[in-house]
Order: sequence, then structure tokens, then C-alpha cells
Amino acid sequence: MDLIEKIRNVPDFPKPGIGFKDITTLLADGKALRQAVQMMLNLYENQKIDSIIGIESRGFIFAGILAYELGIGMIPVRKPGKLPYKTIAAHYDLEYGTDSLEIHADAVKRNDRVLIVDDLLATGGTVEATASLVEQLGGIVVGCCFLIELDFLNARKRLTRYSINSLIHFDV
Repeated sequence: MDLIEKIRNVPDFPKPGIGFKDITTLLADGKALRQAVQMMLNLYENQKIDSIIGIESRGFIFAGILAYELGIGMIPVRKPGKLPYKTIAAHYDLEYGTDSLEIHADAVKRNDRVLIVDDLLATGGTVEATASLVEQLGGIVVGCCFLIELDFLNARKRLTRYSINSLIHFDV
């Protein structure tokens, strides 16, 4: 199955000029979801990973399934004010603004090997901020995995320190 056919493009969302890649159509198709998760698992099943970070909010879906399948924990990285315990924060630029992310201050231990998972890689700001949170806590980013990558935004140039895997690529 070609997973790209399961992605709906929503023009001018969340603001004019942005072509939003809607994954809800892929998530609603059980076979497509299973295929995407299995493809991600194949990339990491033989690596030593202590935990998986899911980036709010759609990253939680894939991170949770992958963590379950690998028998390891899943750590949420969330927007400010959403986590109930002591947090550390990182600020970053989006392709259409700025934002912040937080992680619990005790979520990653020194030398933990962490995989970062999200639904979409655009400019790289979100994953770069998440990686900085992992590293501030003493963890090691073993890779970053995405369902979709917007190649035309050149995030890989920004993230050269990290191993990046994406299942679906969009050139425009």
C-alpha cells in the first residue's frame, strides 16, 4: 500500500499559504496504520533504546504504539502547562510562528538512549527543541522518526547531528 495516498492535504490551514498534511485519514485506515507502525518498528527493533519520546500531540500516537511494541516506556513532550510535575522547557521556531515544549525534569536519566517520534518533520524546530531537552537531562538521542517529512523545508540541514528516518516525503 502506498501510504502517501492516505494523507489528506488541507490548504490554508492553520493559516493562509500552509498546506497541512492531515494524517487522520491514515489513522482511520487500520491496514495503513499497521503498515506505518511496522515500517517504523523495522527501523529500530534491533537498536538499544531505553524510551521513546512522543511530541504533542500526534507524535503520541506513534510513540505510544512503538513503545508498547518494543516493551519500553513512552515519554510525552508537551506544550507549556500540560505536565503536572516539575518541568524543563525549550523554545523554538515553527514554520508559521514560535512555541515552547516541556518535559518532566525526571523523565530521562543520564545516558538513557532515546528515540524521538512525531508525525511530521517540517522545519526541524520542534524536534531540535525536543532533542535539546533530552540532552539537557543527560540522555542520548539515538534517532528521530517521522511519518511525514516536508523535504522542501530542509530540516535535515538543521538536524545534521541526528539520525533521521521518515516514511513519507513531500517535495512541495
